[in-house]
Amino acid sequence: METRTEAVHELPVKQFDVYTDTREILAHARRQAEERNLQDYVIVDIDSHHVEVSSWKEVVEFIEDPVIRDQAKAYHESRVGAPPYGMYGNLGMRYQDVGGRISHHSDRREEVEDKDVHRDVVLTRRAMESFGIDYMVVFPTQMLNLGMHPQSEMECLLARAYNRWMVENILKAEGRIKSMLYLPISEPDEALRMVEEFADEPGVVGFMVTSVRDKPVHHNQYMKLYAALNERRLPLAFHGGYSWENPSMAQLRRFNGVHALGFVFWNMLHLTNWVLNGMPERFPDLKVLWIESGLAWVPFMMQRLDSGYMMRTSEAPELQRRPSDYMREMYYSSQPMERTDRRGLETTLAMINAETQLLYASDWPHWDFDLPSTIYDLPFLSEQAKRNILGESALKLFGLERPAGK
Repeated sequence: METRTEAVHELPVKQFDVYTDTREILAHARRQAEERNLQDYVIVDIDSHHVEVSSWKEVVEFIEDPVIRDQAKAYHESRVGAPPYGMYGNLGMRYQDVGGRISHHSDRREEVEDKDVHRDVVLTRRAMESFGIDYMVVFPTQMLNLGMHPQSEMECLLARAYNRWMVENILKAEGRIKSMLYLPISEPDEALRMVEEFADEPGVVGFMVTSVRDKPVHHNQYMKLYAALNERRLPLAFHGGYSWENPSMAQLRRFNGVHALGFVFWNMLHLTNWVLNGMPERFPDLKVLWIESGLAWVPFMMQRLDSGYMMRTSEAPELQRRPSDYMREMYYSSQPMERTDRRGLETTLAMINAETQLLYASDWPHWDFDLPSTIYDLPFLSEQAKRNILGESALKLFGLERPAGK
């Protein structure tokens, strides 16, 4: 593991650029962790990201189709600065660095001395060290929009290539880094094949659906997939995202509006279909997790779905309980936690059974990431609730080994 002998120092914000060391960017995070004695807590970050497109030339080497693989290699050999081969565009990505003021979102060019492992392993270790994190679940970034790709076969090829690259280069190199691998559910048979092939690979703790897609998740074509996950007791995550190109979102002039609505919209849609079509009754052992949508939308959905259900129970004949009862058994990631109204947040956490169902997420290195102190500093949480949210619940959900000494 890479070590650093000199003390990590704080830099004025004006000195941050794409070459700045992660540990210097996160110097305040390290100090917060020390001041709060977070080393005594198990901390599991269930949603962080890496810039997979920086390694796209490596990823395309794993594309199974030899013709597509050769096209991808030729594409990158002849173009400089072009979008990665096969990737679907995202207008909102241009706004994430806030006009260049948040440089670590734009690119990661910091120096890496350790050549024994992949660069992304080193960068992830640096973030974990600074946050005080024991396990970090890592997801791709630009691939989160791949569910809208007009060629479903391209989504499948790229998803499989990325998953194999992730296992071989990242997960096998560092046992503290985990991932819920990308499921290309645009093609249900391919998604099932993905589970069967990768479920037992090192570091795979579940599977993830990129929420930005126009596919009804309750369709019969997915039942074999859900049954396979249910049988294996592997969690299924829906990771939020946005698409400015969507006709509804295209009405919004500001990125802030797209971000506020987009990350919530598709998860609201998929959760509604999941619950009202009886998926929790059909697959009672399948743990479902909703990621990077914040939390304020969940009480809204509980009340809306319960109200409609109680007036028209015949439209959801599979349900044995109210929709909110099933929702309180689902899992939710904490980021980005809406904290502008403390009373509202306290009510939200009570409604979702946060002590057992809420999981800490940083969303590092994105512009709106949250530190563990986001949870630790909430005055209305009990000590046990803080410990559960920061890591204990994730240990149980993902079957992770307890870190030594904790």
